[in-house]
Amino acid sequence: MSKMSEMAMMAEEVFPFLDSLRESGKINVFGAAPVVQEFFDLSKAEARFLVSEWMKTFAERMAANAN
Repeated sequence: MSKMSEMAMMAEEVFPFLDSLRESGKINVFGAAPVVQEFFDLSKAEARFLVSEWMKTFAERMAANAN
């Protein structure tokens, strides 16, 4: 499996986690990468990439969920 395929599969798990984390207000999502790294046992780079992709796609995903 390619690295991009792995990241896409991880995003399916990580994005809802980040949505819940954001909604909880427990931490600022700009500081979420270390939490994602630990919770999902990812490298620092993988966690940062996924948090970055989550941020980039947040508005689009929320608009799609609202419909």
